[in-house]
Amino acid sequence: MFGRLDWAGGLSRFLNRWMLVLLVASYGLASILPAPGIWIKDSRVLDHAGSWLGFHPTLPKLMLSFLLLNAGLHVRIRRVVELARRPGTMIAGLAANLAVPLVFILVLLATAGQWHNPEEFSMLLIGLALVAAMPIAGSSTGWTRAADGDMTLSLGLVMLSTLLSPVVTPLVLAAIGTIAPAHHGDDLVRLAEHGTGRFLMAWVMVPSVLGMVIRVLMGGVRVGRWERFLKPLATVTLLVLCYANSAACLSETIRSPDWDFLMLVVAIVTALCVATFSAGYGLGRVLGLDHAGRSAMMFGLGMNNNGTGLVLAAATLGGKPMVLLPVIAYNLAQHLVAGCANALHHADPVSSPASPH
Repeated sequence: MFGRLDWAGGLSRFLNRWMLVLLVASYGLASILPAPGIWIKDSRVLDHAGSWLGFHPTLPKLMLSFLLLNAGLHVRIRRVVELARRPGTMIAGLAANLAVPLVFILVLLATAGQWHNPEEFSMLLIGLALVAAMPIAGSSTGWTRAADGDMTLSLGLVMLSTLLSPVVTPLVLAAIGTIAPAHHGDDLVRLAEHGTGRFLMAWVMVPSVLGMVIRVLMGGVRVGRWERFLKPLATVTLLVLCYANSAACLSETIRSPDWDFLMLVVAIVTALCVATFSAGYGLGRVLGLDHAGRSAMMFGLGMNNNGTGLVLAAATLGGKPMVLLPVIAYNLAQHLVAGCANALHHADPVSSPASPH
């Protein structure tokens, strides 16, 4: 029994230490060997039962649900009570998490006519809208912990944004689609109306709440006994999910690279990432938070759950795989910027976030 636990713990430490490298490797594998990833993305399981129940489970959806269930298992009810004592700070953080990307996209739309290819600009816009509309990533808690940040505030931002996502995400997508020119915004409006709320309810919110309920019923001690197994399993699941959902996009990019579009995506995504991290730190100062609170706010605003964005886009925009490119780029950029921000905070070096998605 202890040998197995030691093996699981060693695997978990290895995955944590090399997580960013493994994430890049999963994207590299998707570029050169896309066929298994495309099969995983398109395969349906329990299809007969799913059709009867009114939904169609796929392997990526089930993997996403497992990740959110696992996250819910780690929510301590005592901390939920603590969160209720500081609603203003969390509301300000969630509002800024939505407002900063929206303002950035509005500025970007003002330059839409400057880019020579409207279709490329449309794909960039949709990808950025998906990033902006996603809830805060659970990995932000890992970086907050590494920077000795306020874990209660960090957890609250993740939890509330996840629970509100079935309502907030479609509204954000529809809002961006409405203000964008018709040839850029139509896909976003359709995406918002294409069962996005039901998707997030079924595959994001329900698993998260279920994980919390299981923790209450089983108790933190029993759940903790499984943590060393669940943590590496969740990390491997995330890597497979990233590989599967990026296979079509990255293989197409490798076959016929469009260098100016790639440079545009990297530049815009990096600028957005730096803007959200900077806004989080600045909001913490405006609210008078201490170092720990500013760290939690900075990582919360800077990191979004792009695993959910990849699954949603792959499920609803399968005919436009290049839409995923900005989401993939942001997924990498947010961890690189988080590492730089952590170093600037004079924190101890961090090997990897706990669960980047």
